[in-house]
Amino acid sequence: MKIHPGFVGIDISKDFLDVFDGSVGAVRRVDNRPDAVDSLIAGWSGRDIFVLFEATGHYDKALRHVLGAAGIAFARVNPARARDFARAAGFLAKTDAIDARMLAAMAQCLRPGADSAADPAREQLAELHKRRDQLVAFRKQERTRFKGAVDLAGSLARHIAWLDQEVRDFDRRIATLIAEQQALQNAQRLMRSVPGIGPVCSATLLALMPELGSRSPKAIAALAGLAPFNTDSGRFRGVRRIHGGRRRVREALYMAAVSVTRTRSRFAETYRALRDAGKPAKVALVAVARKLLITLNAIIRQQQPFHA
Repeated sequence: MKIHPGFVGIDISKDFLDVFDGSVGAVRRVDNRPDAVDSLIAGWSGRDIFVLFEATGHYDKALRHVLGAAGIAFARVNPARARDFARAAGFLAKTDAIDARMLAAMAQCLRPGADSAADPAREQLAELHKRRDQLVAFRKQERTRFKGAVDLAGSLARHIAWLDQEVRDFDRRIATLIAEQQALQNAQRLMRSVPGIGPVCSATLLALMPELGSRSPKAIAALAGLAPFNTDSGRFRGVRRIHGGRRRVREALYMAAVSVTRTRSRFAETYRALRDAGKPAKVALVAVARKLLITLNAIIRQQQPFHA
């Protein structure tokens, strides 16, 4: 497959960036360091190019920041989606150089929409939120161990108390960060106007769902993994199921759905109607979670609080 000038694919690892530039037709390797990335991007000054790379967490952070500052269009793609494209396009072998060329071909064939520039406040919020989740997971494990402990009960109790304090500390840090950023504070205020949406759920959405308010209802549901997909073929009609998406966002909305079913809101009415129609509780809760997300998407887009 010939890749035209203007399309660049980058395979990212901890130490290196393997870069395929369609105008050069070859792969070169640079160090994954801010100064080396600066030099790489400087060579693209004045060119109309689009850069595609896989989402790799903090390993692509320097690249995203430099591309955004330089005004160069880029997109991060789900690694699973990139692998599906590779198989479909005949990229059966897998090396860093091959992956870089494959990503450039994917950019040329699929023309994905460009990502927005990095928001330092949201990135900091995402890091704080991730650490809080880790601490909550550790605390859950320690509480499970504590139930059957005898000789180690004291040690476990002290560790659980320390984890409780750390979680509270991160809650304060997250709340402070949101309060200091007008855009985040306003978005959280709008979210909290929706029944069932508390501080943890709203912080999760602020940190992990920056697209909220800028996508269609179907697209935002798919991003969260709350959109049911058909599995039909010929006369066969399969059960529609959700899959993929952002697991942590889906978990937060599911817990919000559990909470909102105990209120007198229209979301609770939806849940009861589905249960009365014979739907399993989990199916009904997923439907309510999807309804909550679509409502949140609308109020953020319209900048209007929820009205029952």
